[in-house]
Amino acid sequence: MVSKTDDIQASVPNCNVNTVDLAEGETPDHQETKAPNKDPCACGHSASTVVMNGGGAHYHSEEESKQDGGGDTDGVEDSNEQEVIVIQDTGFTVKIQAPGTEPFDLQVSPQEMVQEIHQVLMDREDTCHRTCFSLQLDGNVLDNFAELKSIEGLQEGSLLKVVEEPYTVREARIHVRHIRDLLKSLDPSDAYNGVDCNSLSFLSVFTDGDLGDSGKRKKKGSDLEQIDCTPPEHILPGSKERPLVPLQPQNKDWKVIMTPMQCLKVLTMSGWNPPPGNRKMHGDLMYLYMVTVEERHISITASTRGFYLNQSTTYTFNPKPANPSFLSHSLVELLSQISPAFKKNFTVLQKTRVQRHPFERIATPFQVYSWTAPQVDHTMDCVRAEDAYTSRLGYEEHIPGQTRDWNEELQTTRELARKNLPERLLRERAIFKVHSDFAAAATRGSMAVIDGNVMAINPGEETRMQMFIWNNIFFSLGFDVRDHYRELGGDAAAHAAPTNDLNGVRAYGAVDVEGLYTLGTVVVDYRGYRVTAQSIIPGILEREQEQSVIYGSIDFGKTVVSHGKYLELLERTSRPLKVQRHNVLNEKDESVELCSSVECKGIIGNDGRHYILDLLRTFPPDLNFLPVEGEELSPESVRQGFPRQHRHRLACLRQELIEAFVEHRYLLFMKMAALQLMQQKANKESKMATLTENNSPEAAVPALPSTENPDASAKSSETSTETLTDGKSDAVQIETTSTTDAPQPAATEATTTEAAPKAEQSTETDIPSAAATTMTASQATPTEDNVVPTVTTNGPLVPVATAIQNGECESPLEGKAEDSIPGLAQAKELAESLAAEDGSGIDPKSREVVLNACKAVGSISNTSFDIRFNPDIFSPGVRFPEDSVDDIQKQKQLLKDAAAFLVSCQIPSLVKDCLDHNALPMDGATLTEALHQRGINVRYLGNVLEFVDKTPAKAQLEHFYRIGISELITRCAKHIFKTYLQTMYSISQGVELSALSAAVSHFLNCFLSSFPDAVAHLPADELVSRRKNRKRRNRVPGGGDNTAWASLTPSELWKNIVSEAQSYYNFTLHCENADQVVEKYGLQKITLLREISIKAGIQILIKEYNFDSRHKPAFTEEDILNIFPVVKHVNPKASDAFHFFQSGQAKVQQGYLKEGCELINEALNLFNNVYGAMHVEICACLRLLARLNYIMGDHHEALSNQQKAVLMSERVLGVEHPNTIQEYMHLALYCFANGQLSTALKLLYRARYLMLMVCGEDHPEMALLDSNIGLVLHGVMEYDLSLRFLENALAINSKYHGPRSLKVALSHHLVARVYESKAEFRSALQHEKEGYTIYKNQVGEAHEKTKESSEYLKYLTQQAVALQRTMNEIYKNGSNASIMPLKFTAPSMASVLEQLNIINGIIFIPLSQKDLENLKAEVQRRQQLQESGKSMEELTVDGPLELEDKIPMDVNVD
Repeated sequence: MVSKTDDIQASVPNCNVNTVDLAEGETPDHQETKAPNKDPCACGHSASTVVMNGGGAHYHSEEESKQDGGGDTDGVEDSNEQEVIVIQDTGFTVKIQAPGTEPFDLQVSPQEMVQEIHQVLMDREDTCHRTCFSLQLDGNVLDNFAELKSIEGLQEGSLLKVVEEPYTVREARIHVRHIRDLLKSLDPSDAYNGVDCNSLSFLSVFTDGDLGDSGKRKKKGSDLEQIDCTPPEHILPGSKERPLVPLQPQNKDWKVIMTPMQCLKVLTMSGWNPPPGNRKMHGDLMYLYMVTVEERHISITASTRGFYLNQSTTYTFNPKPANPSFLSHSLVELLSQISPAFKKNFTVLQKTRVQRHPFERIATPFQVYSWTAPQVDHTMDCVRAEDAYTSRLGYEEHIPGQTRDWNEELQTTRELARKNLPERLLRERAIFKVHSDFAAAATRGSMAVIDGNVMAINPGEETRMQMFIWNNIFFSLGFDVRDHYRELGGDAAAHAAPTNDLNGVRAYGAVDVEGLYTLGTVVVDYRGYRVTAQSIIPGILEREQEQSVIYGSIDFGKTVVSHGKYLELLERTSRPLKVQRHNVLNEKDESVELCSSVECKGIIGNDGRHYILDLLRTFPPDLNFLPVEGEELSPESVRQGFPRQHRHRLACLRQELIEAFVEHRYLLFMKMAALQLMQQKANKESKMATLTENNSPEAAVPALPSTENPDASAKSSETSTETLTDGKSDAVQIETTSTTDAPQPAATEATTTEAAPKAEQSTETDIPSAAATTMTASQATPTEDNVVPTVTTNGPLVPVATAIQNGECESPLEGKAEDSIPGLAQAKELAESLAAEDGSGIDPKSREVVLNACKAVGSISNTSFDIRFNPDIFSPGVRFPEDSVDDIQKQKQLLKDAAAFLVSCQIPSLVKDCLDHNALPMDGATLTEALHQRGINVRYLGNVLEFVDKTPAKAQLEHFYRIGISELITRCAKHIFKTYLQTMYSISQGVELSALSAAVSHFLNCFLSSFPDAVAHLPADELVSRRKNRKRRNRVPGGGDNTAWASLTPSELWKNIVSEAQSYYNFTLHCENADQVVEKYGLQKITLLREISIKAGIQILIKEYNFDSRHKPAFTEEDILNIFPVVKHVNPKASDAFHFFQSGQAKVQQGYLKEGCELINEALNLFNNVYGAMHVEICACLRLLARLNYIMGDHHEALSNQQKAVLMSERVLGVEHPNTIQEYMHLALYCFANGQLSTALKLLYRARYLMLMVCGEDHPEMALLDSNIGLVLHGVMEYDLSLRFLENALAINSKYHGPRSLKVALSHHLVARVYESKAEFRSALQHEKEGYTIYKNQVGEAHEKTKESSEYLKYLTQQAVALQRTMNEIYKNGSNASIMPLKFTAPSMASVLEQLNIINGIIFIPLSQKDLENLKAEVQRRQQLQESGKSMEELTVDGPLELEDKIPMDVNVD
């Protein structure tokens, strides 16, 4: 969810199906097949139907991307069904015989390569020590890179023999590396150091191993007595303590390796390497030196035949074999003979390794860094040492030859065929693999550049101008070299340009036009410097830039050239990217045609490919941050204080905003055409009937505009967020609202009754930023008193037109405009037919309708809706020809409208989504993402916060405001930290880095510590060495005094933060130090520490920090362990898998659970095919699958899938990422359902701890978490503890949902139940009465919830009366009273689970046999109705429900 890698699929701007669309029954991509539905209850269509449905979704999106200029997809339709079936092709089993082991069976799939079997064998416990072998079938060696299906004679039951092969130097090195990896397989230090794509995971600490077995293993789960439910003190509601240490609990496996579990003391390359010539001729490849646990020092030769002991010692070289030499093909076999401890410990180690969940050890596609780490002992490690010095170029990734030609790899993968599904999968997999490898290499190179490890290609120039080449990647620093950006903002512009360029690369990459190439681009921020890493265009280094650029401009538009081929290629991207083809003047005043911004340069490489680079102005400028003399912005912008001067002139609008704006305009276009058509129709009728003036056209119109309430912005935000477009969010929506096309009519009734009153607070439990709302127009309730006020347009046609011009936007309410405007379908038809033909067959009047609508919305075409932007408007130095003045004026207006749209529509819509709890950011990253999904740049953060501040419902947005303030402060601190580090040292001048940790700890002290006098205390020994060095150091030219950093004081830093907030975000902070911030804005220091560490790449020692001590600073230099790079890169997508995932979601939303499940499973296969096993999107897939398994009653499968989702979220997003917290909550629910109560509690406590650390206790999501904890504790009869959590949940719900909300009623009910169990009937009655009152007022007396509550009140009253009688009896008669036994009810697990399901948004709807009969008839009727095009809304269900059978439904209500 972090904004680093967010990505928008430009080629399919509108492929998401959102819940509201579904509700209207108009989903073009999922035509239901007409197969008779034999078993509608279980949705049991045959598999082939599912395949067709999936395919259907696929054609639709393919078509859509085709018309948008995306990929060439001819002939997809015919082959698609077969392909999907091919992909589902079942695997078969082969037998494998390895030397010295029993043959075993292995399940393989025909698409696998032989190499993948190699990988499996290198991971298996009994064969993991072999690396140099071939697989043979009937004596024939199999080619490593052949697919299994292409191998003759390989079939079910074939025997594959593992045959040892002779070693080469390369194979011997790979073997040693592999053995080292096996020895370190449980060691977390690689994850802490952020190398080799290792990352942390702590789930197993809380589940005691794998949950799958624990169901069988621990039968005691149901014995309540044995569960220790007491949470740690710091987790209890109201605790102010926020410890850091529990963030990384100790894993018992790690304790094992740290101590007696050592296999070897030292394994390293011998100093005798490389072997002399005469020994090479004996087959010596290299020498190793080892010290065993028994303190035996040995020297080993790696030869072509294997490994043996030689007679060398540290000081004498004697390569002859020792006696005995123990010649073995594998190092492990050799060591097992020499060292008994090795043999014993290695076996235990491998057993432990294999028992861990595979997801704990698979590498992630991109490196995830941890901001905290314990002090890890530094051990001797030959492989690590060698990596550091050889940079692994020799045998990187097992590729022959020296370095990788990154450009060639990146471009050839793009050129792979993509005509059918298998081809596309292969292509996407190759693209993804090369991208993740390139990102890793670029990150390593950038760090090497900043660490001063790479020689510049222009060493004579000053540091900031230097450029570097390493490993075939070109590196440049983010400074304004040669005053290139002088007019645009100097260094500030040079710092912003790389990220703009990366966004451009991302956008063009997503459109994916054949024949147009972009550079591999990665932007790395490390130690205060920004490095751009790019792949190198072949031949560009040999010639001058002036010669090579044949399209675009190298001097910001003074000289401009164009090229036919480039225009043709870019024209294909112009529609999806909304770029207008336009003319500019060159230095000779000739008109030159371009289809991009002038900065975009076209260069044909020596390989003949057409490259485009410098895409920093792909998207149009943001006029709110670009004051232009003589230009007046629209009133909405001016009201908010725009235009404002920004640091640089490269501020541009986000792609998401452009999409939302165009969609908003499209709705307006359709409405205007519809209104005009209605007028024409009315005119005609009046003429035909020759009636009196009563029937004038106005009579038909005036009411219309006021009935429209499309929320383009809400819709577009759903479009961009509902599913995985952005890799980090995922909205797994499984809500079925009352109007969905579900096959359960009974469900419809039950949901309407359940959901209608509750729609306003549908519990979106899946993720905080999911913006898909389940509320349809029919369900919106009158209780929504907190709608954000925005401009609505009422009245006849003219005001609509003016509103459009001003870029205003109607009030964000849900529901689609289509229902409310009668002529809309007609208008749609007209627009489509006009676009399809040349318009000759259409009567002039209709054509005029479209022309008027086009003009009004600023379309560039007069016959169809087509909005595009000219990215060169307002670019300094760009001149336009005389004849395009009108067009330029239009474009300027469009830009002003877009800027106004952001301020007047997108920001209110974001705030409204937060009020409705459709967007629930928890930390800076999820907040940034919520902004970005709606196209709001982070530079608007100050405006968003001001908007919240002025909102009447500010109290209900407190959490959002707090997270916003925290983000603003930490971003300002990051800006200051960057310059702080830059002043401290510079690359290449060799200014000593010895003070870096002291400087970082000093900065953190000034930022967070309450210690007023945070003077940098340089440790004594350093001062000594400084004195010694003083004479020598002063001779260094330009060395200077680099202790300027030490003079920073807390008050100075906070002054800088306040002024930075004012100048950058136009926001006034009222605080002079950290303590005031905590007090005034309710922030937590630990949260600020986490945010600044993640943003600046600081890794600190995990221990308890005393921020509030006024006697000593919180941080010392020993606490700063490392500085990590912060990396931004492109995130290639798996498009086919993505479409399957969406189709699956849509099916689920329509109520076809089983088919949805099959489609999602299919998506999972495809995702795995492209991304490998670990990826954010796979995580989303697994979560949805787990939820479906749970709903369909397969609790065990739900547990297994959710466990994978949690592990993956920890590994790919981070152990305390908001998504991970959500995953923990879901897993706890499934654990509870599986009877693993203590595990469920541990998981909930973990989630609560993480949430306290990430955002504190005061957050709407905490109410859900506490309700879960309270219910589980109630179930295990810990009533007092349970009450603490439930009462806290009640308080939070009242605060964020309003005291009259149905969520609050449910909270009251849960509290009442616990009081009842404690026999405190008075308190129980009090709470239940509150709940009853809310139900009565909100949904009326007749509603079943009100009735249930009323029944429960009666029951409580009876119990209270009975108790009182008994007490009176005791008072009256003393000990000889005859006491009636009272009924104290311990809650049953089933009732607790039922309540858990309800609060987590899952409702099971009971159905009887009779209902099932009705249901079948109903489904058939619906299908017929759908075919005849009738509205879904008219359908109702007859017959009452009887409680027998149950159909599960997933409805997000409380």
